Amino acid sequence: MVDTDKCRITHYPAKVLAGKAQPVEKIDDNIRRLVEKMTDIMLENKGVGLAAPQAGVPLRLFIISLDQTKEGIKVFINPTVTPIGELDLVEEGCLSIPDIYTKIRRYKKCKVTATDLASNEFTEEAEGLYARALQHEFDHIEGITIADRMGSTAKIVHRKKLKKLAEEYKEAVEE
Repeated sequence: MVDTDKCRITHYPAKVLAGKAQPVEKIDDNIRRLVEKMTDIMLENKGVGLAAPQAGVPLRLFIISLDQTKEGIKVFINPTVTPIGELDLVEEGCLSIPDIYTKIRRYKKCKVTATDLASNEFTEEAEGLYARALQHEFDHIEGITIADRMGSTAKIVHRKKLKKLAEEYKEAVEE
């Protein structure tokens, strides 16, 4: 049972962002409430995607809305993402690592298979921003952030901001 009242954006280096998320066992009202709460969090923070671990919940679930609207929300429960073709290096940001934008290498295309809120399994191919968002959110449920994917130069460039996030996280945990 997820307490959606406690869900809020989780910042790096929170433990929930570093571990592999658990499968969603059953799609019920609690999961639907979680998706609603995640939608609110994502839209408030002007994101195009949000994974459950970013809301503090270690479940294999994420949402994407490329047009950043409630109507555009697509839900992915227990997804698998398969990369296709060539890699591309494009600048990315992350709601859990605010104010850091860095070039991340991802596949230009991918295939996703997941379950929606109505318990229907679906498979889609994606390219461009959609493919990038799928891979980014899938990373989150695998316990990987853009901080883990950054090259060594980017880690040096962003070390002060990453250190500040780590200090803020440590203070918040101690409170």
